[in-house]
Amino acid sequence: MDALSPEEFDLNKDAYLERIADLHERRQRSRIGGSEASRARHIKRGRMLPRARVDALLDPGSPFLELAELVGEGFYDGVPPGGSMITGIGQVQGRHCMIIANDSTVKGGTYFGATVRKHTRAQRIAWENRLPCITLVDSGGAFLPDQENIHPDEHHFGSIFYNQVGMSAEGIAQIAVVLGPCTAGGAYIPSLCDEVVIVRGQGFMYLGGPELTKAATGEDIDRESLGGAQMHSSVSGVTDYIAENDEHALAITRDIMAELGEEAPMRWTPKPSKPPRLDPNEIYGLISRDARIPTDNREILLRMADGSEFREFKPLYGETLVCGFARIHGFQIGILANQGVFFTEAALKGTQFIDICTKRDIPLLFLSDVAGFMVGREAEVGGIAKAGAKFVTAMSSAAVPKYTIVTGGAYGAGYLAMCSRQFKPRALFMWPHSRIAIMGPEQAANTLAMVKRKNFEADGVDWSAEEEEAFKAPLRAEYERFADAYNFAANLWVDGVLDPLETRHALGLLLDVAARTPIKETSFGVFRM
Repeated sequence: MDALSPEEFDLNKDAYLERIADLHERRQRSRIGGSEASRARHIKRGRMLPRARVDALLDPGSPFLELAELVGEGFYDGVPPGGSMITGIGQVQGRHCMIIANDSTVKGGTYFGATVRKHTRAQRIAWENRLPCITLVDSGGAFLPDQENIHPDEHHFGSIFYNQVGMSAEGIAQIAVVLGPCTAGGAYIPSLCDEVVIVRGQGFMYLGGPELTKAATGEDIDRESLGGAQMHSSVSGVTDYIAENDEHALAITRDIMAELGEEAPMRWTPKPSKPPRLDPNEIYGLISRDARIPTDNREILLRMADGSEFREFKPLYGETLVCGFARIHGFQIGILANQGVFFTEAALKGTQFIDICTKRDIPLLFLSDVAGFMVGREAEVGGIAKAGAKFVTAMSSAAVPKYTIVTGGAYGAGYLAMCSRQFKPRALFMWPHSRIAIMGPEQAANTLAMVKRKNFEADGVDWSAEEEEAFKAPLRAEYERFADAYNFAANLWVDGVLDPLETRHALGLLLDVAARTPIKETSFGVFRM
């Protein structure tokens, strides 16, 4: 790709800094939590705010990779982004774990459909990476008007229990801290955990509260007698430790984490981490402000890799897919980065590279920015479908840890081939400007307009250029809206939107986590010859 002029670089950088400011504004709305009045009531009752709880639980100064913080943005009236829950990977007593915390300042911490999906996604990440789960429980239960997105299907509320049982069977520790109400089916979340801490006079667990108990049995009983800390810790045995307040509960939890036994040995030996030699801040200027101009992913990865060192594989063949080896925070990784559409040669090169990485147990990073696979007679005769199928087979079969960052526009089968969500990467993030769709807005508008024009011609109806443009304009707008990174984050079709400068550190943490998971043998599907 041609080098950018200094003027273009500066214009790109200024435009991208505006995107970064927008990202941080969205995050701030999520991190505030509920209304000022709700937060004030929470504090008046002697409780720590949800994010303060998470901070007190984590090792001081340790990183916290928050996940799905923008889920549900714009979905529910009066509900900020985040789905009334905080999830992320952090360190407690020097050990990586998954933290899942209800935010009771948002609608009492009730579960919306977005909340359930966020909870189960966090569990699946924890399961795949064998991370202990710490759940900070403070929830009023299901948000009943949204029951169709909470109760009936896979990935709904019952899947939380399924995941807990499955992780327990594999020896993945689960700890619950009951900091508030825990009612109905939600009472099973702590009940299915290894160890449970409950706060006296503040945490309550029951399948049916006092009102429901009265209606069902005629029995008058107060919350404490029905499901309080003293009863559950001394009579029912549902909970294991009583805490006097939030701070005490979190201190007990840290003590529990110190007694989980030995961590699994590292499967990889990282080298000392080195910062990139090329300035990562230059990434902002490398990303074109014009969505039609693709990113030079080779330049991007040089600003993410340790020492800006990248050993490229097969550099003169299949040039629209860059493949090679680098290290990120000391961990070796195999990188596949788009540099144009998929041609047959690029797909074949990628297939060979993935095969090499699986045999050497090297994790894979996909930098996705691709319009799709090449079309036309020459491409079809050259076997693009067969070569693409080989690449998809290799990518899908590879049992090494896989990660995907969408660095530009990822469209159609090209997006799928670059380890899309359907192929279960351990994490998938987008950058603020990036887009995902079946095709680009202009291509979609032109395709649908072409169909409509042919129908008009068949009926002998004239269709003016002005009428065609009026038809295409809303289609472009809808495709732009759908493809937007924040739409994908709101729907939890990706794990979040990252500032490009955060990406290297997020990957370093994820590789460190994966380094303590067992090796899985890759068994490839059939490669058509």
